[in-house]
Amino acid sequence: MPSEPYQYENNPQAIEQDSFRQIRALTDLSAFTKDQQQVVMRIVHSLGLPDVAKQVRFSANATQAGREALANQRAILCDVEMVKQGVTKRMISCEPLCFLNDPRTAELAKSKGETRSMAALGLWQDDLAGSIVLIGNAPTALFRLLEMIEQGAPKPALIVGMPVGFVGAAESKDALWQAHKKLGIECITLLGRMGGSAVTSASCNALLRCNLGEYY
Repeated sequence: MPSEPYQYENNPQAIEQDSFRQIRALTDLSAFTKDQQQVVMRIVHSLGLPDVAKQVRFSANATQAGREALANQRAILCDVEMVKQGVTKRMISCEPLCFLNDPRTAELAKSKGETRSMAALGLWQDDLAGSIVLIGNAPTALFRLLEMIEQGAPKPALIVGMPVGFVGAAESKDALWQAHKKLGIECITLLGRMGGSAVTSASCNALLRCNLGEYY
C-alpha cells in the first residue's frame, strides 16, 4: 500500500515567520537592543540552539557601525569562501572579497610557514579601512587581524569574529573581546568553541535586513 503523504510546511514565508516566532518564544532577548536581537536570532536560527544567545557579545556601537558601513557599500572581507557565499547577494551591490584561493596567498603562506588564512590577510590592506570583516572559520585569521591592527593597520568598521573549532577558536574570540576597547574597534562575537561560516554570514545578513527595514 502507498504510504501516507508527508505532512510539512512548504511555504517559505510561513516557515521563516514560524521559525522566528519560536525563536522569540524560546530565547531570552531581553538584554539586547532591537538590532542586536535580529543578529542574535539569526545566530540561534543557524545553530538551532536558543541558549547560544548567552554567548553572543556586542561592542557598544557594533550594530550601528556595521549598518552604516554596509549602507555606504564598504568592502566585506571574508576569511573563507563559505562565509562569502553565505552573504545574501540581493541585499548588496558589491561582491564580498575572499583571498584564500588567490595564487598569491599560497605563495605567501609557503614562504612564511603559516596558514593560508593568515597569509590571505596580507592582501586585505587596500580594503581594510572602514570595512566589514567576517571571520567564521579560521582562528589564525582572527589572531592575525588583531596583530595587524595592533601594529597600525587600518581599522575595519566592524569585525564579526565567530571562528569555530577546538584549537584556538575560543581563545581567538576571547582575545577579540578583551582587546576591542583598547584597539578602538567594534565587534560582534560568539564566545566559546561554537561558530562557523553560517552564523558569521547570518550576522552580516541580519544587519543588511535591518537596513532594509526587515525585522522579525
